Amino acid sequence: MSGSNGASRVERWFASRGWSVHPFQRETWALHAAGRAALVNAPTGSGKTLAAWLGPVIEALDEPGPVAAPTGPRVLWITPLRALAADLRGHLQSAADALGLAWRVELRTGDTASSVRARQRAKPPHALVTTPESLSVLLSYAESGPWLAAVRTVVVDEWHELLGSKRGVQLELALARLRALSPGLRTLGLSATIANLAEAARVLAGPAGDPAIVRAPDPRDTRIDSIRPSTIERFPWAGHLGLRLLAPVLESLEAAATTLLFTNTRSQAETWYRAIVDARPEWLDRVAIHHGSIARDVRARIEDGLRAGALKCVVCTSSLDLGVDFATVEQVLQVGSPKGIARLLQRAGRSQHRPGAASRVLCVPTHALELAEVAAARRAALDGRVEARRPLVRCLDVLAQHLVTLAAGPGFAADALLREVRGTHAYATLSDEEWAWTLDFVTRGGQALSAYPQYRRVALVDGLYRVPEPRLARLHRTQIGTITSDGTLELRWVGGGSLGTIEEAFVARQKPGDAFVFAGRVVQLVRVRGMVGYVRLATKRSRATPRWSGGRMPLSTELADALLDVLASRPASSTDPASAPDAAVVDAEPELRLLRPLFDLQARWSRLPSHRELLAERLRTRHGHHLFVYPFAGRAVHEGLATLVAHRLSRERPATFTLSFNDYGFELLSPEPIGIDAQGLARALAPDGLVDALVAAVNVSEVARRQFRDIARIAGLVLQGLPGRAKTTRQLQASSGLVYDVLVRYDPDNRLVAQATREVLEGQLEAARLRECLENLAGRPVALVEPPRLTPLAFPLWAEALQSQVVSTEDWETRVLRMVETLERAAGDA
Repeated sequence: MSGSNGASRVERWFASRGWSVHPFQRETWALHAAGRAALVNAPTGSGKTLAAWLGPVIEALDEPGPVAAPTGPRVLWITPLRALAADLRGHLQSAADALGLAWRVELRTGDTASSVRARQRAKPPHALVTTPESLSVLLSYAESGPWLAAVRTVVVDEWHELLGSKRGVQLELALARLRALSPGLRTLGLSATIANLAEAARVLAGPAGDPAIVRAPDPRDTRIDSIRPSTIERFPWAGHLGLRLLAPVLESLEAAATTLLFTNTRSQAETWYRAIVDARPEWLDRVAIHHGSIARDVRARIEDGLRAGALKCVVCTSSLDLGVDFATVEQVLQVGSPKGIARLLQRAGRSQHRPGAASRVLCVPTHALELAEVAAARRAALDGRVEARRPLVRCLDVLAQHLVTLAAGPGFAADALLREVRGTHAYATLSDEEWAWTLDFVTRGGQALSAYPQYRRVALVDGLYRVPEPRLARLHRTQIGTITSDGTLELRWVGGGSLGTIEEAFVARQKPGDAFVFAGRVVQLVRVRGMVGYVRLATKRSRATPRWSGGRMPLSTELADALLDVLASRPASSTDPASAPDAAVVDAEPELRLLRPLFDLQARWSRLPSHRELLAERLRTRHGHHLFVYPFAGRAVHEGLATLVAHRLSRERPATFTLSFNDYGFELLSPEPIGIDAQGLARALAPDGLVDALVAAVNVSEVARRQFRDIARIAGLVLQGLPGRAKTTRQLQASSGLVYDVLVRYDPDNRLVAQATREVLEGQLEAARLRECLENLAGRPVALVEPPRLTPLAFPLWAEALQSQVVSTEDWETRVLRMVETLERAAGDA
């Protein structure tokens, strides 16, 4: 490598730009030259794109003679983000041009015109930037085999984002096909830091691969700080701080040239954008909002403004977590809990790309306990603790789609394809019975649907499985992909032009003339036609903001554990001095100093939670009898725990419970006394018989019926509709629900029905994480305390339960504030 002409040319080019070649880049180029698969773990802005790209470029520069016309792309670059593919293509093309390599780098996504796609098939580029979905579409053409056999290197960008999703499984299958077409194919992944890097590398390379892991040290420090109110209420409740900290947020924005202000939800982004421009109207042209529901051309203009340094602040969601760096960004703000350590570090890395400058993220809590989460995230980051991304296995809906994709193209022989499919991590343990069932499903619809011709999509023709009709192949290509979401409507101006997409359920609640906030503007609904809502600028003000699904992310296990460490390190009350930590450790973190009154009161009225025991509280108020339990395992797990405990207690004695849960614990509320002691609660939390208890406690069949909608769509049992004629969520649910009922009745052992139940247990109810939590709790004694009144940890659970019982937000806030006043008086008198 060091003596090659290509490597020397790269060295000179780097020197001319004032850059130094990093050791991890040299290592990556050497691995590529040796034909090794690799996963490059590098922070944002470290040069990982050039580490991946210049290996194939150096190889091409070292070849004698002029660059030959390719028979297919030599390099495939897979990105999960279609919106950023154009920028990426430009960067790759610029590097090739600067090095004098006469390569064409082109783009192929769902937005690529059909004329361009046809030209690419006839005159292939040297390198192609595409997405997992577009790669699968390529595989569905009969002529794709020779075209894709030319591929020597596949680069998978942001592999950690695909790992653990059905998009990742789809890509595993596509990579297995590419390896069959092009023996010796080199696979290179780029990934942020995750806990299971070795597993991620093996999934990418396949079970037969021998991947190397290349780690790039981050030369920059990452500083995690917080905006803190002058005083903290000792009884926190979700969201009540939030905009109260607008003034110090504006001061931080004033001090920086450009800021990315991240929120966890699109609704929160809309709220903060309006608050900023209302407070600083002179910034109207220099503040923007960016999230996944805003029209793509609008987002592109905002990103151009960021590059040019024309924007002072962009309020955004995860839509700007990944992708091309913006050198102008000086600081990052995070509103609300980051919910995960890796997510916070990723966002911090979007700032300060000057050499030697530290990345800094400034966290803005929406309630007091989120200050403790900031301290926990800081400690965990310093310790190098981050979350893992676990890969999925044996998703038969994705496999069925892949079989139809290949049958629509060159066709396949069953035995050869089975070997190929088992060459992936996702299907390495696929049984003969599962394979035979999937093959039968795509050829005749399985046992229950064999009488319906629309489910006979594949047929055995001259020894190969093929899609028999071109019309079916064309229809299948419009359905390829595994991305599913709740139904959305396009939002358009009455006079023309798209604003973006909005959830169907939100619009269904609006009447013509109603106003709401979208993309930072107050708009008025005029009419809804089909899947399009038409709006105009409103003449009246409104605070109504659309709610998108996925608005409540659970706390990750790693951050929850770190938070419990933080709480256990607080000084306890004088009645329990043994648990008090070194005062120097406590006073080193400003968030914990500010939270001292809250934790002191919690310790005085009850106890502080710790890893040594499970804290539970039982008390009576005028609302009923309460049982609060604090496992600190995240909202999703607590939902399952609350359901499980309520079910098991009800089996012992008939009872009615109202449940509430947050990231810290859960509450059971009953009109009758909850007769349980510490040993009884421990029995209710036993891990034995977990799945059977969950199935009995939750209407799993009905939840699975809804989950089946996505599985049926991916597997091809129902169609989303043709481009421009999408079905509504109600239509999709009705179609898939009808199929589900037929299968349950006439084919109860149907493997897709079983998969729907499994996905509910593993995904929505997080059975694996729930079991891990129960096994951890089994080793701890239960500390059941009877405090005199609601404690600081109990109060947010009580407030959340109350919110579901009142009619209006004002009524709820008034009642919560009244209770805060009552509890503060009691705390002061105690």
